[in-house]
Parts: sequence; structure tokens; C-alpha cells
Amino acid sequence: MPLPQSAQRLDDRRSAAEEKDVDDQFGRRLRDLRISVIDRCNFRCDYCMPMETYGEDYSFLDPDHYLSFDEIERLVRLFSRRGVRKIRITGGEPLLRPNLDELIDKISGVQGIEDIALTTNGYLLEDQASALADAGLHRVTVSLDALDPELYREMNGVGKGPEPVLDGIEAADEAGLEPIKINTVVRRGINDESVLPLVRHFRGTGRIVRFIEYMDVGTRNGWDRSEVVPSAELKDRISDAFPIDPLDSNYPGEVANRYAFTDGTGEIGFVSSITNPFCGDCTRARLSTEGTLYTCLFANEGEDFRSLLRDEASDAAILDQIDAVWGRRDDRYSEERTEEGEQSDERIEMYQIGG
Repeated sequence: MPLPQSAQRLDDRRSAAEEKDVDDQFGRRLRDLRISVIDRCNFRCDYCMPMETYGEDYSFLDPDHYLSFDEIERLVRLFSRRGVRKIRITGGEPLLRPNLDELIDKISGVQGIEDIALTTNGYLLEDQASALADAGLHRVTVSLDALDPELYREMNGVGKGPEPVLDGIEAADEAGLEPIKINTVVRRGINDESVLPLVRHFRGTGRIVRFIEYMDVGTRNGWDRSEVVPSAELKDRISDAFPIDPLDSNYPGEVANRYAFTDGTGEIGFVSSITNPFCGDCTRARLSTEGTLYTCLFANEGEDFRSLLRDEASDAAILDQIDAVWGRRDDRYSEERTEEGEQSDERIEMYQIGG
């Protein structure tokens, strides 16, 4: 039963002054919150939302089940009291959520939040980049798995070419959403020959391409380890054409290993969840579109925060739940997969919580 209004106000005033860091079972501190704002996407990439599963008859969430912008803002405020400093907006494809700039405006004013980023396939970015920047978005990461138009159309599953994505990247640059990162999931025999063309295209532009080992996110993408191209192999291939040197991490827990071109024309990165897992310093929690909190990209269950919000739980009660969920966290799936050589049979789908 909800608290009486007077008690609620007193409880909230007390909790407003209570700020602390929370650690999980391995001493990993909560610092990042990734928020999926929509479960739909305009692409059907087969490593995330293959068309044979997510066709026209697939039942996505009713929008009434989405967290509202006000609900998201409240959770961001509460998570900031538990040490979260970085917010990443994801999907699905987040630019399909109407009036997304309004959400950015709300959370950009939250005390303690230092960085707000967006991950997108970029297809709708050109028309929204300026408004998002004006609302307080700091930077964008754009998924782009190939430059070759035919290959790109095949990989996104809906026959769309890369030109609007490249235009969106330019619009983001003009809006000051920097640094712009380009995420490329590399699969052997599919787009591994696109690696050097991507490096050539973006080298010297200030954009940072990050090559991601193909991961077993979700259970419906038919993941095959033989399609994984180890980052070490890609690094050698790239350095033969464009010599690179390692760089220090920008911050503890950074997922990409950074390298700079020796001629000073920029940098690239490698995300190596398969061959070099980074569970040990993971500081990220993930909030699904309908308000379920997951503590790992490969989790099979989460904690319902939407019910707390809609049952008018006090700030103190929600903070206690954050403490409990993160405090018992012991996820290290990628390390366990590497050690044991086996996958879990149950994992949340990537489109529900972002990458």
C-alpha cells in the first residue's frame, strides 16, 4: 500500500540526501546505465533481430508498456544517487521513439549525470541530430557493418543502403555530437573483408571505428563461434596496411582496446568479448523498454522496476531495490563462457536491452 502523502514527502526528502556508491559481489561499482526506449527496429540484422523470427506477425510491446519519459527521468535521478554518471540511450532503434529529444532534455538536467550517449543504426539520424544535440545529447555511436551498398542491404535484412547512415554521421558531426564512434560487428565470411575499407573511409575524419567480435547475445541469431574473427587477427590485418600503436584507456572499465594510427590520423578500437572478456571491470546496468533492470548483457532474468514506479513506491524503496539488485550481482558470463567453453541456453535478446 502506498505511503500517506505526508510520509511520502518526508521519506523522499530523507532519501534525496542519501547518496552513495554501490558495489557488486566482485567489488564492481555501478557507474553506467543503458536505457532501451523502444523494442522495435527498422532493420532486421540477423545477429540481432533476424527477419525469420521478427517478421510482420511478431508481437512487440504495446507502447503503454514502455516506461514513460517521466518514469525514465525519475529512475535516472535515483540511479545517479547510486553513482551512475553515464547514460546511454538504446533500443531497438531509439530514433523510432517519438520526441526522443524531450527525454534527452529531461535527463540532461539530472545532477550527477556527466555523459549522455546514443547508440543508433543512424538511418534516421540526419533529421534528428540537431534537436538531440540542442536537448543535451553529448555523443552518438552509429552501427555500420559495411560500406559496400549491396552487402549493407543484405546485412540489414530490409534492403536499405548505407547512404542515409553516412548522411546521419555528417549531421551528427555538424551538430557537435562528438566523438562519433562507428560500431562494426565482424563476422568471418560475411563482412570481414569490409574492415579495411571502413578503416580507409574514416581514417583522418575524427570518427573512431570500433570492431566488435561477433557475440552470442540472445538465443535467436544462430551464433556460430567459427564466424568470430578474433580482434588480434583484425589488429594484425589492419596494422599491416596502417601501422597502429596501443593507447591507454580513457577510463576504468572502457570496453574497447584503443589504438592510434602512427601517422596521427586518428584511432580505432577493438571490443573482444569472446577472446578477451572484460567482465572484471564491468560497471553497466541495463534497463529494458518495459522497465526491467538487467545486470548483464547475457542475463536471463531481471528485476521489475516499472511496477515499483506505477505502484507509487517511494524514492527510498526504489533506492533500496537498486542496492539489493546491484549488491547481489555476480555476473561474469563472458569469462565463464571462455573458461567452460559453453553457452547458456537462456539469454535476454539484444533488441530488448541494447548492445
